[in-house]
Parts: sequence; C-alpha cells; structure tokens
Amino acid sequence: MGVSEADFYDAGKIAIVPMGFCFPGYDSKGGDKPPPKRCAEQWRTPLLSLLPNIKLTLLVGRYAQNWHLPERRRERLTRLVQDHRQLVEQGILPLPHPSWRNNRWLHRNPWFEKDVLPELRRQVRLHLGS
Repeated sequence: MGVSEADFYDAGKIAIVPMGFCFPGYDSKGGDKPPPKRCAEQWRTPLLSLLPNIKLTLLVGRYAQNWHLPERRRERLTRLVQDHRQLVEQGILPLPHPSWRNNRWLHRNPWFEKDVLPELRRQVRLHLGS
C-alpha cells in the first residue's frame, strides 16, 4: 500500500475488515478453512453501514471479491485484477490474497507488480491525502 506504519494503524484512516470475525479452523491438509458465509451475512452489511466515508475498498482475495462483486463471482481472479482501472473508478480494487498459495499466480502475472501495485499505492495516497 505504500503507507507508513502510523497511517496503516490509524483507525480514522484505514479499516481492516475481515470477511469473518472468527477462525474457522483447519482443513484436512492443514490449511485454513474458508470464512463461514453466515458470519459475513450476519455482520458485514451492518458494520459497513457504520463506515459511511469509505472511499476505497481493497478486495483482498476471492471471498471479499465474491461478496462485493457477486455478479462477477464466476470470473477468474486474473480477469478481475486486470479490470482494476475500471473497478477503481467505483472505489473498488480487487487484489490477490497475500498467501503462499498465490506465489504461482504472482509469478505467472508479472503485470500485477508492474501495473497494479503502483495504481494501488497511487489510489491510497490520493484517498489518504498524502
């Protein structure tokens, strides 16, 4: 994001809102289970309604992207991220989840680091006024 630690942890500037406020446990292979849909269904809309001045939403990972862009849930991650310029006009920026599972995707898509990360940093600076 290209922000200072102070800005990142300033709750008046940045809200980190997970898709689930619980740890769902591990799957049979030792990976994290996905967040239960019922968690987001119960609290996400009421919580976001308490944050009326959101200017930019970073959709980190497929669960967040599917929640906020249900009409595009069948599209591949690559297509969504490639559309970042169009989506950022709506105040939305889809990003891959920063997980070891996405290292292969990041390696196959060098345009992400070259094109999307600078746009992410630019948008964050723009909206933080820095």
